[in-house]
Amino acid sequence: MSKIGKRPIPLTSAKVQVENNLVTITGPKATFKHELPLGIGALLEDKLLCISAADSTSRRLRTLWGLHRALLANKVKGAEIGFEKRLIIVGLGFKAQLAGKKVTLTLGYTHKIDYELPNEVTIEIDKTGQMLTVRSVDKFVLGNVCDAIRAFRPPEPYKGTGIIREGEVVRRKAGKTKSS
Repeated sequence: MSKIGKRPIPLTSAKVQVENNLVTITGPKATFKHELPLGIGALLEDKLLCISAADSTSRRLRTLWGLHRALLANKVKGAEIGFEKRLIIVGLGFKAQLAGKKVTLTLGYTHKIDYELPNEVTIEIDKTGQMLTVRSVDKFVLGNVCDAIRAFRPPEPYKGTGIIREGEVVRRKAGKTKSS
């Protein structure tokens, strides 16, 4: 039996409609549609959305049960409050600037890097240009944008410079030592 799949999803401000295998989630921030595979069903009870599998002995259905419960929980949270991730730019002269839906990154290369943001993503940059707050209603798109920005200059282990996720621990290495 799926440990994740059997947990109900609490609903606070989102409205959910279940029609056959199509679940429609409407909240103050966004509206999502999610199609469940055959053998997985959804049931609305009071302020809880419960996901169930037709055959809980099938390994394939158990994995899909937990997966789709997690995907629906993410869509409910995104429709209600949204998601947020922070990126920190570490390095002398490294910074980011925002112009409309385009982020210009200065990361120590010979050129500046322009990154076009998707429509559903917003970004805030502090006045130093080194703290980026990325927000979206879709967790998947938010993670892809943060990974794409981080890939321009991943943190390096010797000086610790680069783009780091908030809370990430960069394992530092010792540099060369002077021999006597």
